[in-house]
Amino acid sequence: MDCLFCKIVEGEIPADILYQDEKVIVFRDINPQAPFHALVIPRQHIPTLNDIADEDCELVGYMLKVASDVAEEHGFAEDGYRSVFNCNSHGGQTVYHIHLHLLGGKPMGWPPYQEKLKTPV
Repeated sequence: MDCLFCKIVEGEIPADILYQDEKVIVFRDINPQAPFHALVIPRQHIPTLNDIADEDCELVGYMLKVASDVAEEHGFAEDGYRSVFNCNSHGGQTVYHIHLHLLGGKPMGWPPYQEKLKTPV
């Protein structure tokens, strides 16, 4: 398997790891979009949100809890933060191993992209 995040899990590629346990790894994003930008990834390879099986639901919930704990530890939980899963190409997913973006340290605007939709969704 040629998965970038699996290689981080296996220690083949270095990452600025903020937290890890037997289920997940949290590391800083190499292309930060906010003053704090980390990724929460499961050690288990799951390509997209569409590939989550019933038995993976607890793991995905755990990823959200870890993100909340990391936000608290880094001092921006109270002010707020954004947590984002991207799914497939139209959703902006570029690495096909599910990952939760944790962004904080500044006010976040909505919508995240200011371009107007050409056609209604």
